[in-house]
Amino acid sequence: MATLLSVNNYYYPRGGAEIVFLEHNRLFEARGWQVVPFSMRHPQNLPSPWADYFVEDIEYGRDYAFHQQLPRVLKAIYSLEARRKLGALLRQAAPDLCHAHNIYHHISPSILGLLHARGVPTVLTLHDLKVVCPAYSMLAPDGVCERCRGGRLRNVVRHRCLKGSLALSSVAYVEARLHGWLGSYDRCVSRFVVPSRFYLEKLCEWGKPRESLRHVPNFVDLERHQPQYQPGTPFVYVGRLSREKGLATLVRAAAASGCAVRLVGTGPQKEELQRLAESLAAPVSFTGFLSGAALTEAVASARAVVLPSEWYENAPLSILEAYALGKPVIGARIGGIPELIREEATGLCFESGNAEALAAALRAFAARPSAGIAELGRTARSWVETDFSPDVYRERMLGVYRELGVQA
Repeated sequence: MATLLSVNNYYYPRGGAEIVFLEHNRLFEARGWQVVPFSMRHPQNLPSPWADYFVEDIEYGRDYAFHQQLPRVLKAIYSLEARRKLGALLRQAAPDLCHAHNIYHHISPSILGLLHARGVPTVLTLHDLKVVCPAYSMLAPDGVCERCRGGRLRNVVRHRCLKGSLALSSVAYVEARLHGWLGSYDRCVSRFVVPSRFYLEKLCEWGKPRESLRHVPNFVDLERHQPQYQPGTPFVYVGRLSREKGLATLVRAAAASGCAVRLVGTGPQKEELQRLAESLAAPVSFTGFLSGAALTEAVASARAVVLPSEWYENAPLSILEAYALGKPVIGARIGGIPELIREEATGLCFESGNAEALAAALRAFAARPSAGIAELGRTARSWVETDFSPDVYRERMLGVYRELGVQA
């Protein structure tokens, strides 16, 4: 069987990209492949016999002294440590293929040139838009943004797109220019895997050659999600509490409709949202971060899961996980969300940022008989069983690998 070098910044289930990365590894190990991870050292990492090759732990949110910050900035742009350690790992493991996920700012794209030079075909799953947008998300302080299209990357500095910071935005600009000049993506990546059709088309619009892109949707482990079709009363949002998620719109819609909403998660907008809910007397509760059985119970208690995003979402795992639990989804008509919702079959879409439209959707679902809501949940569960199962994902990915001469 083949040896797969699997690369991601974090080696623990930190977020959606990490879950896909770790589950991908598990699926191919189950098929008999040798999977060799390359990641960053971190206290929460899963155990690995290859951990000695991992790069130094870097957390950019920490309060480093100036003399500690500069080396980390340079690593974020181009990590010599990652190239050195990966070079040693390649000599030991001799992989047939590399599949990378999120590598920016920790491992850095410096490894892509090394893999190309060593003749290792490389697949990069695009969990965001970093390869064309220095700020990852095509989101500026004033909303969805495509100003950098056509190579006008200085806009990321002009508009301070990364956390409103001139310094961070400047680092992102330098990084994008350097790796564009080096051809780290265009020359060194054999195939880009894109979980949503929306992202695939957007990348083509921005100049990426269609022949280098492959649409492979995300998947959900159905055995870990037992459906509970009987609907509850509250509408549930699960995720980060931040501006781009459209949660202020959801709070306003809850106030206008009188429908109970639970926000599961934490993030920088939490206190602002709490003040807004209080000022509007909105029936919104904040549960904080949940995981495991508590998270499953929160989603299982929902009438529907709501994704009110106001940025170009890719292919949210939260939709597939809701479907696996037998819950319909009300989602904003933006990014990759609409392609994961079958109108009046697995849920509803509404105009992104429109609180009145969302309030109308909440009222419609609240008034619908429980049997009708349950039927939507059954259809949603059937869809993930057919199109978004681990086996389907693995076969699609094997098709990409075969294009590169790697056989199962």
